[in-house]
This record gives sequence, C-alpha cells and structure tokens, in this order.
Amino acid sequence: MGGNQTSVTEFLLVGFPLSPRMKVLLFGLFSLLYAFTLLGNGVILGLISLDSRLHTPMYFFLSQLATVDISYACNTVPQMLVNLLSPAQPISFAGCMTQTFFFLIFALTECFLLIMMSYDRYVAICLPLRYSTIMSWRVCVTLAGASWILGILGALLVMVLLLPLPFCGPQKVNHFFCEILAVLKLACADTHLNEVMVVAEATLVLVGPLSAIVVSYSHILRAVLKIQSVKGRQKAFSTCSSHLCVVGLFYGTAIIMYVGPQHGDPQEQKKYLLLFHSLFNPMLNPLIYSLRNREVHAALRRRLEKGRPL
Repeated sequence: MGGNQTSVTEFLLVGFPLSPRMKVLLFGLFSLLYAFTLLGNGVILGLISLDSRLHTPMYFFLSQLATVDISYACNTVPQMLVNLLSPAQPISFAGCMTQTFFFLIFALTECFLLIMMSYDRYVAICLPLRYSTIMSWRVCVTLAGASWILGILGALLVMVLLLPLPFCGPQKVNHFFCEILAVLKLACADTHLNEVMVVAEATLVLVGPLSAIVVSYSHILRAVLKIQSVKGRQKAFSTCSSHLCVVGLFYGTAIIMYVGPQHGDPQEQKKYLLLFHSLFNPMLNPLIYSLRNREVHAALRRRLEKGRPL
C-alpha cells in the first residue's frame, strides 16, 4: 500500500439530508429514544441480576440480549446525535474502523443469541422433564460464550479484508455511522471480494440461524397444540411470542438490508432500516419482553416495594 494512497485520516458522515429545524427535532426525539433504550435494557439487566427468581436460563439469555442492545445503541447513536447538531463534525479513520468492527460484532452476536434463545424455548416446551439437565448453567454459559466468540470471529474476518484497502478520497460516508458497505464505497481499490464476503457472511448468519429457528418453532408449535389445558397452552404461547416478535424485527430488517433484492435507492433505504435496527430495535426489545411477561412484572413490583419507605 503506497503512502500517497492512505491520505484519508478522517471521514465525514453525511447522515440524513434534512433541514436544520428537522435535524433539531430529530435530535430531541432520538435522544429520548436513546435514553429509553438505556433505561429499558438497564432495568431488565438490573432485575435479572437482583431477583433470584429470574436466575433461569431464559432470563440469562435475555440479559445477554439486553447487553448487546445497549452496546448496539451506544456504538452508533451518540455519533448520529452529534452529527445532527454538528453536520461537519468528522470521525477519525481509526474511530470509523472501530465503529464498523463493533457494529459487526454486536449484529452477529445477536444473530447467534436469538438462535440460542429459541433452543432454550424448544427444550423448555418439547423436553420439559429434561430441561434442567440439558440447560445447565455450564451449557448456558457455553452457548452465550459461543455466540460472542462467533460474532467476534465473523467481524474479524470482514475487518481483515477491509483494513488493507487504500482510502485516498472522497471522505464522505453516505450514512449516519460507518456502515461496512458505505465505507467500502470510499476505497480506492477493487472491493468486489469485500462486498461478496459481506453478503455471503450476512446470508450465512441470517438465513442459517433463521431456518434453525423456524424448525425449532415448528416442533414447539406441535408440542403446544398437544397440551390439554388452555392455561398451559396460553402460558407456552406467551413465553414464545415475545421471542418471535424480536426475531421478526431483527431478521426482517437485516435480511432486507443485506440479503434481499434492492429497489429504488437502496443506499437511502438502508439508512432508514439501519436507523430502525440501531435505535428502535434495542428500545423495543425490553418492552416486548416485559409487557407480556408476568415474572418481569412481579420482579419489578418486588423491587419497587422493597425500595419504598415503611
């Protein structure tokens, strides 16, 4: 790599082409949503760690998901908020690459965590008598650790191909953060291999786990329909419906962004999809899990009553 080809030391994030007034309004709205994301996932993490009744495999994986959601939002949203008020604020080359790397880690880790959560629900409903044996704490920690390790390895694979590329200009990243495909467009070299790798990896980690989730839920559905009592059937459905909503939100937007066919202006469409992915998904996940979950409600009531003065 020649020295004259690596002159770019910082990038400018284009963000959203909006009027200054609209940007100020969005800054207020996104700041509020960001605060709700941190608060909602923080409450979930706090309840799971403090309430012994929530020390079960299901809530252990939910705590991992909450950790990923907080990390997801913290990686992309603050920079977006800065750019809404100061559009010309640059991000360093190292900062941009770091943001890309961590975004990939959290996205890939969430893919794998969701399949681990579906496996937990499969064992709980289809093999209830063996649940405590199969889903031991050692197994849970191993599955969660494997999700993080696979996420890190997948991100490293993309970054190993990205970092050697020369960046000699232009500096403007057509996105609100350093998204991998938007960054690749600025490289002063052939990026076909990089793009193929991103799409291939996205297809592998999205379609593969999603297929496994669909198979596990087909078994779960058959098992639920065999339950005689209406109350037991409703309880089984309620524990699975929250997970299915999260799976639909995550995989739906991710597949449209990286695997599905492109129509119109794909770059602008991906911006708004990734905004939903980075800001709304992490905020909605704790709401989805808590609104339909009596155990979380009960744990929250117990903490509030314990903190209330006599």
